[in-house]
Amino acid sequence: MTDRIVSQLAQDIERRRFLTGVASGLGGLALAACGSSAGAQVAGTGNCRATPWETDGPYPADGRGGRDRRINVLANRDVVRRDIRPSFGEFEGVAEGVALALELQIVDAGLGCSSPLAGYAIYLWQNDAAGDYSLYNRRDVNYLRGLQDCDAQGTARFTSILPGCYGGRSPHCHFEVFSSMEAALSGEQSLLTGQFAFPEAECRQVYLSDARYGDSISNLERWPIARDFVFRDGDAEMRAMQTLTLEGSQDSGFRGTGRIALQG
Repeated sequence: MTDRIVSQLAQDIERRRFLTGVASGLGGLALAACGSSAGAQVAGTGNCRATPWETDGPYPADGRGGRDRRINVLANRDVVRRDIRPSFGEFEGVAEGVALALELQIVDAGLGCSSPLAGYAIYLWQNDAAGDYSLYNRRDVNYLRGLQDCDAQGTARFTSILPGCYGGRSPHCHFEVFSSMEAALSGEQSLLTGQFAFPEAECRQVYLSDARYGDSISNLERWPIARDFVFRDGDAEMRAMQTLTLEGSQDSGFRGTGRIALQG
């Protein structure tokens, strides 16, 4: 499949997901253009911009979207966990890769992104080092999926791995924000669905030297963030906002941080 066809298919998926989200209601969030990113929440004040709504992709396993809506990890309370590397419930298997301690903070976009929002919950999912998603490409595992609530500082923490880069996308992870843990587990609609990109420099270093990441380096060269269909429609400021900050090293593991600006 050529790059052009893959890119067009990806854009078609995004359009369908966005239109479906609009039709079904977006959890009470007002939508508007934020920069050039389609499907963004209403912009916040000053230099604060609300995190844009993005496609959940074909593999959310949340019981509502994706290729198979019968797959729903949020119906199992075992999904509530900080370390998302192992499979849970009746599944076995652990995701191998460079360790990543991830901290995602939710802030109020309407108050200039200076006020953390406690009590919300974040469902996080991502592909593994080989580029596969559990329960879809890999039906024998359910790893790299987890739900955590936010502390008093609006922060949810996950222990994961640096994801691989598969054909058609730059390295990324997905998330959904819910009003509470119980809202997520009871099947309520997410307040926001988004994605974070990973910095290319750190990913390139890992992909070049770690055989577990397979074809990730060649895929990254073909699909940097500037070509990624989810992130390329935003301006430079928006892409920076949607890119995680990584500290650490391949040997010791990375600490990743990201901010989700929620428009109430």
